[in-house]
Amino acid sequence: MTQTAEAAQPAETTGTAVGLPVFREAVREDWLDYNGHLSEAFYVLVFGYATDAMMVRIGLGGAYREQSGCSLYTVEAHVRYLREVGSGAELAIRTRILGTDSKKVRFVHEMFVGDAVNDPEGEPVATEELFALHVDKQGGHATPLPPEVQQLLAAATAPGPAPEWAGRGIRTV
Repeated sequence: MTQTAEAAQPAETTGTAVGLPVFREAVREDWLDYNGHLSEAFYVLVFGYATDAMMVRIGLGGAYREQSGCSLYTVEAHVRYLREVGSGAELAIRTRILGTDSKKVRFVHEMFVGDAVNDPEGEPVATEELFALHVDKQGGHATPLPPEVQQLLAAATAPGPAPEWAGRGIRTV
């Protein structure tokens, strides 16, 4: 069953002070490509649901967006497809905040199958790095995040360095 952004409830936390949700979703048959694997568009869909769950947790959910007219806009994303995922696989997406300022958020999602999300040695099947801006939809420009959201994001920012794969571009041929 697909969770809506507002209904996304964390099954567990990543260990950050804010307790960012681990988003869980099962792979559906209609998400498979002609090779019998999760199609690339649906990796991004599930990562998008994980972003929505993060937004709800930090106070940028539907009520905030409706009241303020503001939202996070993804302005850059980099997805790595690392392993094939088959029908019915139980996906778990861990989210880490890498950095923030008054208008910007840089974060990553790591997608695992099953309980590998809880294993420090577990290998992700895909990753996504995102750069987002807090935008006033009416004015069409970046605007500061509310102070309480800035505080939550600062508290949720992962300690230590970013993953070794973060910040890379597309490989050259």
